[in-house]
Amino acid sequence: MIVRESSSPQGHKDKSFKVFVFLCVLCASAANSLFFSAPSHAISLHGFAEGAYGARFHNDLTRKDNYNLSEARLQLKGSHLPKMLENWQPEFFFKGDILHDRYSETTQGILREAYLFLTPLPTVDLKVGRQILTWGTGDLLFINDLFPKDYVSFMIGRDDEYLKLPSDAIKASFFLPKISIDVILTPQAEQNNSINGERLSFYNGLIGEIVGQNGSGDFHEPAHTLRNMETAARVYRNFGSIEGALYYFKGFYKEPLGVSDPVNWDFFYPRLAVYGASLRGPFAGGIGNIELGYYDSREDRSGGNSSIENSAVKYLAGYEKDMGKDLKLGLQYQLEQMLDYDAYRAGVNPGSPADDEYRHLLTLRLTQLMMDQNLNIGLFVFYSPSDKDIHLRPRISYKFNDNMSGTIGANIFEGDKSHTFFGQLDRNDNIYTRVRYSF
Repeated sequence: MIVRESSSPQGHKDKSFKVFVFLCVLCASAANSLFFSAPSHAISLHGFAEGAYGARFHNDLTRKDNYNLSEARLQLKGSHLPKMLENWQPEFFFKGDILHDRYSETTQGILREAYLFLTPLPTVDLKVGRQILTWGTGDLLFINDLFPKDYVSFMIGRDDEYLKLPSDAIKASFFLPKISIDVILTPQAEQNNSINGERLSFYNGLIGEIVGQNGSGDFHEPAHTLRNMETAARVYRNFGSIEGALYYFKGFYKEPLGVSDPVNWDFFYPRLAVYGASLRGPFAGGIGNIELGYYDSREDRSGGNSSIENSAVKYLAGYEKDMGKDLKLGLQYQLEQMLDYDAYRAGVNPGSPADDEYRHLLTLRLTQLMMDQNLNIGLFVFYSPSDKDIHLRPRISYKFNDNMSGTIGANIFEGDKSHTFFGQLDRNDNIYTRVRYSF
């Protein structure tokens, strides 16, 4: 459901935005009074109303020069225990947003989650419907988690919850004596919300320059056919205090890493299979993890097709520790190794920048809680010594009371080269603020 605003003077848009914020708070207060005073058999309902604004530091090629985030959001989530199939312990869960977005001049309803959870057997769980899927051991780094992400939301200042996009899927979990198994079927392939120049400018390798809202080309998603159904599986168990897991994925790259027509800037999502493993457990007074994944580019296994992403192997090692006095430290190192690199280099056009065979990426997370844990000061850093680029994410949040909280943060990008991942975002620096009323 999308309702577009009619074109009108800026003053009218400012007024409608304030009215929408007021209505969100009013609805939240009414829902709080209605449902929390209702009998115990009523649907459990929670949510929040939030206003967010993010200002840009630079003028750029995107739709608006001075900001890339200005919105009001009302989220409602709840659960219900239906009497049907009572022996299967059914639970229906839903989560949805009403989003008024001044940037895109739209108001829309967004169904984040709506699934039925069942336990048909003591050793089997089923979850059917729209759901947020995730697994793996990385902190904001994803190797075997091939479920859809929204990197635009992540880089303009929305809450980290919105990094994950929902999938319409069937998830079956089997709890056997020595191992547990998760199997996920996604009938329609789900892609990332990719950076496309609308809110964030980026590097277009076909023309060798930074582009904005008119420079992304067309992203052609896989057809909705049975052949294109995505399958994912995880087998895991504990070895004492260590959890080990094996992963499998068969579907498509989540980013449009194939070029079907370089003249018209037509991109597509190549077929992909991923095989991986991970370990996570106590280490050196904290928690350590290692993870790896082999990315099989199924449409270019020789690496000779320069218009399709090469196969690769990705490795991850991480460590987190509580340092005392409410200070927490997290460190990660990720290595990406492109396979068939000589074939890739042979296909690079003369004069065009080439990716490195090995890409190194380091992350740092620092979190300090203060003032009875009501003040949260955090910093997350992505730094690539091979690409020589960086992404800084400082953030301060404060909980005023049980219902009200506020957040101020920033996304700072810097890089020596315009074609590297964070370097291409150099002119997208932003600072944002969010105010939330929870109920």
